[in-house]
Amino acid sequence: MTDVLVVGAGAAGLMAARELARAGERVTIVEARDRCGGRIYPLPVGEFGYPAEGGAEFVHGAAPVTRALMREAGVLLQRRTGTRWSQRTGTLLPDEPSFPHAGRFYEVLRSVKTDLPVADFLRTHFAGSEYERLRRSVTRTVEGYDAADPARFSTFALRDEWTARDDGEHGRIEKGYGALIDYLESECRRHGAAIRFEAGVAAIERSPGGITARCHNGASVAADAAVLAVPLPLLSEIALPPEARERAAAAADIGFGNVIKLLLRFADMWWAERRGPDLADMSFLLSDAAVPTWWTQYPDPYAVLTGWYAGPKADRVAALAERDLVEMGLASLAEIFAVPADSLRRGLIAARAINWGNDPFARGAYTYATPKSRAALSILKQPGDGTVFFSGEALYAGPDMGTVEAALASGLETAQTILATGKSRSAPPH
Repeated sequence: MTDVLVVGAGAAGLMAARELARAGERVTIVEARDRCGGRIYPLPVGEFGYPAEGGAEFVHGAAPVTRALMREAGVLLQRRTGTRWSQRTGTLLPDEPSFPHAGRFYEVLRSVKTDLPVADFLRTHFAGSEYERLRRSVTRTVEGYDAADPARFSTFALRDEWTARDDGEHGRIEKGYGALIDYLESECRRHGAAIRFEAGVAAIERSPGGITARCHNGASVAADAAVLAVPLPLLSEIALPPEARERAAAAADIGFGNVIKLLLRFADMWWAERRGPDLADMSFLLSDAAVPTWWTQYPDPYAVLTGWYAGPKADRVAALAERDLVEMGLASLAEIFAVPADSLRRGLIAARAINWGNDPFARGAYTYATPKSRAALSILKQPGDGTVFFSGEALYAGPDMGTVEAALASGLETAQTILATGKSRSAPPH
């Protein structure tokens, strides 16, 4: 018997479990994978020469919960520096952050009173041929950065994202997000939480005084309450009590996008040594190639290029094997830099192509807002009868939905809600 069962040992689940355990709750975490972290996925140092990230990599904006946890864990932020480049005009040039008619675009964006999918917003206000480059630029960013379908992505969310005040330096955690996961896992154990791996939950059932979770491996766990901190697509794969099932159905009104992340390690930093523009400090590269977005580890001198293929396009290549995705990445780099693909292939030391849509424990990369998401969030965040709670990056109502910050903040909020209700038997008095 446990007070609170946490389903999922990603950032949200570990954060909720840590807060509950150190408040005196008896906490059990069950995780379908054989590791903690979920879509935070550290790769072996020997493979790429540093703690490469197969999943989440960057810290965006203010991220107050993330930065507070970093201070606790004693890890530092490596500020993002270097030069952004673009090859969209056919020539490698420093990237221009603006786009045609940007002033008019932001003026209309600020004045919109009714939320629409971004594709409808563009058709309504920027349908003319003179706005073709604007439409393409906005659509490309929505699909790439937000991993979103423009036919579903909220215009209000786009406005919040593009006009938000940015109070923090962007960058990477020096030891990778894995350092934060390791810290949270050790904190959970230090405060008495139990963690069971390879224990995916098939069903949550009501039982006298609480719930019972049935795992695919045949195990069961009884608890006063359960926190479901799993990616949204997995909610439909867990049988839930009627009241919780009705709330979980609202998840269909929140977008969930896919990402294929490619990591290619070469024998040397050939892009910085070739003739042409000086790319020694290149950080990001945007292009019109099949895999359009790439970045380096600058200022660290690792000969690794990371490719990003996101949004609806990523769903259309679900059947491709990892080697085919790596070949697509190499062909894209060959096109961008006008070099033979064979020479790139000969210099390749290690390669990964991680299709998060094909991951059975994720079914995609991260969430994005639709015009119906605000109402859906209000339903999902209701405590219901106090036995099943939902948590995760999708449950965050701020401008950072889909980020590690959103997951950590949601886990913290969920724990505070449970403690405030005093639902579990050992909850301390307030």
